[in-house]
Amino acid sequence: MTELPSARGAEVGRRIGVGLMYGLWKPRVLGAWRVPASGPVILAVNHSHNIDGPMVMGVAPRPTHFLIKKEAFIGPLDPFLLGIGQVKVDRDTTDRTAITHALGVLDNGGMLGIFPEGTRGEGDFAALRAGLAYFAVRSGAPIVPVAVLGSSGKRGRLIKALPPLRSRVDVVFGEPFEAGDGSGRRTRKALDEATGRIQKQLAAHLENARRLTRR
Repeated sequence: MTELPSARGAEVGRRIGVGLMYGLWKPRVLGAWRVPASGPVILAVNHSHNIDGPMVMGVAPRPTHFLIKKEAFIGPLDPFLLGIGQVKVDRDTTDRTAITHALGVLDNGGMLGIFPEGTRGEGDFAALRAGLAYFAVRSGAPIVPVAVLGSSGKRGRLIKALPPLRSRVDVVFGEPFEAGDGSGRRTRKALDEATGRIQKQLAAHLENARRLTRR
């Protein structure tokens, strides 16, 4: 069995994220107290910009192990991301190593970050992949919805791919919820039903977060 993502590495990643995110932008964090202080947790994060993952890593109250597409692990980023406890995943196949690592994080009481839309897009949770439901039902970990708002509006003058430096980015954490129906079933039908429940919860959180932040 391969070595599980490092909890200590994820804490180092969190500290790096704190320095970078608060140094380059002005995060406004709402509802971080809703994240359970201990035990397995899944953060379900909308994804409209490259900085969404690092931003959540930097402002979350606990270290986060994100599932990150293997294409991001290039050159020096590969050992760096692995060193800070992130999970490499091949989205084009059933990546059993990634599944084992993700479940291992949760089994050890860690916090797993997932972009349930699977890829960067509108960031509106409109299309969810089944992975989130699988990990939530299989592990029994609660899901905390996270909305990152303001990262995909204006482009920066210095680096077009990033939001303007020192601009405000809102990160809103929602109420934890259970994805399963309590039966423990992991059939295709049960996972499809769980995905439907998750999508409603995430869409409602995003709507509330936009209202709260006036984004």
